[in-house]
Amino acid sequence: MNPILSEPPTCVNDVGTLCRAVFEMTGNPWLSGAVGWLANAPLRILIILVIAFLVRYVARRTIDRLARGASNGKTPRILRPLKERAPQSYGLLVSERRQQRAQTIGSVMKSVVSFVVYGLAFMLILGEIGINLGPIIASAGIVGVALGFGAQNLVKDFLSGVFMMLEDQYGVGDIVDVGPATGTIESVGLRVTTLRDVNGTVWYVRNGEINRVGNSSQGFAVAVVDTPLGYSVDIEAATEAIKRVATEAVEAEPLSDDVLEPPDLLGVDKVTPEGITVRLTVKVRAGRQWAVQRALRARIIPALEEAGIDPPLGRFTPQQGTMGP
Repeated sequence: MNPILSEPPTCVNDVGTLCRAVFEMTGNPWLSGAVGWLANAPLRILIILVIAFLVRYVARRTIDRLARGASNGKTPRILRPLKERAPQSYGLLVSERRQQRAQTIGSVMKSVVSFVVYGLAFMLILGEIGINLGPIIASAGIVGVALGFGAQNLVKDFLSGVFMMLEDQYGVGDIVDVGPATGTIESVGLRVTTLRDVNGTVWYVRNGEINRVGNSSQGFAVAVVDTPLGYSVDIEAATEAIKRVATEAVEAEPLSDDVLEPPDLLGVDKVTPEGITVRLTVKVRAGRQWAVQRALRARIIPALEEAGIDPPLGRFTPQQGTMGP
């Protein structure tokens, strides 16, 4: 109720109220209205603030409980409705990834709860004071539009980060190609993703600038081994040797722990003026394709040398010190 009155306030009609008593004693409508407002409005404002604080406190505590559990190796309840793409082979990184993801999503939810609860409480308090909310809401809308245009890149980064978290497109430990940079993810925030490339350089990539993500650490990967051969070699004998060496290698440790399926020899993949390229592929655990490729190359090349199968430019003969025919 607005305390500035030119006519007797409605509270003077209520028998036994302080407002009516003051009006009967003074006959002043403004004073009686002010007394009536002070007798009721502060109490209602206090009740609104207490309820808002309690609702916010309970909601935040609930969100915190839902976000716990990642440090104990369990999936936080806040993540259970969402799909998780982290390979279990990550070990401790899975817990760190879950914890970071749960904390980020929980932080967003708590911010939304605080904004909604305090925003409603603020509007209710203004209504109790007697301020017209129409112009304020209109002004807030204009300011919001202006801020949206001025901070559209920040809003874009934030929304992109939220959806990346919800969809679990990538996380700590994943090897990804995000366009501007390629490397291992070290942290994922709501605005910036941090990754480190093979040279040790740390890249900070804004989430809003990521148009596509190539993740090499989800599900499975394929190790591709290309072996160059000369035109004079027996292709059938060379492919049999490559297949035999690769099969023996993947069946023995340590490669057997990373390989999911037997090697698949695709055959001649490329013919160039320099020679012929034979391609072999192996289905492996996510993120282990590069290690398997290096190990297979290290075994296939010496095996071909022992079998007398020359590379495209000939075989090196240590006795002669030159490249042979």
